[in-house]
Amino acid sequence: MDYRIEHDSMGEVSVPNDKYWGAQTQRSLENFKIGTSKMPNEIINAFGILKLASARANAILVPSRMTHEKLDAIEKACYEVISGELDGNFPLSVYQTGSGTQSNMNVNEVLANRGNEIIGKKLLHPNDDINMSQSSNDTFPTAMHISAVLAVYEKLFPKLTVLIEAFEELEEENKGIIKSGRTHLQDATPIAFSQEISGWRASIERDFEMIDMSLEPLKNLALGATAVGTGINAPKGFDVAVAKEISNITGINFKTEKNKFHALTSKDELVFSHGALKALACDLMKIANDIRWLASGPRLGLAEITIPANEPGSSIMPGKVNPTQCEAVTMVAVQIMGNDTTIGISASQGNFELNVFMPVIIHNYLESVRLLSDAIESFYKNCVSGIKANEQKMSENLNNSLMLATALTPHIGYEKSAKVVKMAYENGLTLRQATTELGYLTEKEFDEYLKPQEMV
Repeated sequence: MDYRIEHDSMGEVSVPNDKYWGAQTQRSLENFKIGTSKMPNEIINAFGILKLASARANAILVPSRMTHEKLDAIEKACYEVISGELDGNFPLSVYQTGSGTQSNMNVNEVLANRGNEIIGKKLLHPNDDINMSQSSNDTFPTAMHISAVLAVYEKLFPKLTVLIEAFEELEEENKGIIKSGRTHLQDATPIAFSQEISGWRASIERDFEMIDMSLEPLKNLALGATAVGTGINAPKGFDVAVAKEISNITGINFKTEKNKFHALTSKDELVFSHGALKALACDLMKIANDIRWLASGPRLGLAEITIPANEPGSSIMPGKVNPTQCEAVTMVAVQIMGNDTTIGISASQGNFELNVFMPVIIHNYLESVRLLSDAIESFYKNCVSGIKANEQKMSENLNNSLMLATALTPHIGYEKSAKVVKMAYENGLTLRQATTELGYLTEKEFDEYLKPQEMV
């Protein structure tokens, strides 16, 4: 491999000749060989956006320093970062400096070197030009917020919408099918299968609403705070101007955070938003568990629904098929719960004017969005879209349920109804037989009062 010599304030460093990064990136690459988790692409994309916006804002506010020539080169390089053309130039570990300084400098160096290459001369400096009016302390939290909002809008929400629509279709298909409800994993009063499905749909819809609401605080940006929140070395009005530029680039209404001291040290907006993602994970866990319980069997379980048979389920038991999509969703759900713990503890570690757990916070947040998006798509395609009701089994279970006796209580009272249930259970009788043998109702009265289809 060929190398070139780059330098920073600490001296010279050898850098691979086919990469655009500089000395500070190389030092981080050598000093933090920790794990396999790299800075997420979503963060790099967000940096491309904020560096482009910063250059434009600087060109308006300090045109003597951010000349048209410099802006043109920076813009072209930023678009290459945003489009992913330069993805191989951002190799740094998540587990680096807690402020994300090295990733900020990684982007600065790549943009400066690529911009100089575009323009054909050494005009741009990573710190003086690409990082003009900025600090790692305000760019990294800004990139965190931008990347989080874009990830949810672009990846998660479209997948959630499809899942909601799938449940709506499933509701419509199963109207009129009555089955036994279950509470405490025990028999309960009847429910329409479409009603049960509607509970799943409404849960996802509510999660969508809560996640959407949680994004609003994330649209407040730290950029303009610079090192400690005072805005030192940034021109007056830079924070407002750069937020406007970011809004123009993304089409999302970002605005500057009013209190920059809060913006640098508190990560409560990400904690709040990830809490909504965790709520979605909790509901997905519940729904996936419901589906695999209802599909349990095929002969010795509930077997009230069938789900697609996607692959063999056992290396030893022929013909076995397992609810693997449900298992994948539930594993993703517990990972999101773990990520939430990491984010919460990390957010509690702010000291004075800065939180230095930022890379691990955004790594976990973006992983949660990515996992949820992928798992929901897989769950919809390979499971939910193929759910079929086993009406015969549902009817058998319904008619065998002792909890139908609930319909008798307005006519014979709670205690007599309980005696009917006890007698039927202990003697293997139907509710009808037990009720008439106890002399509480005639067969005609029983049939008049107990109609499962009217209990939903």
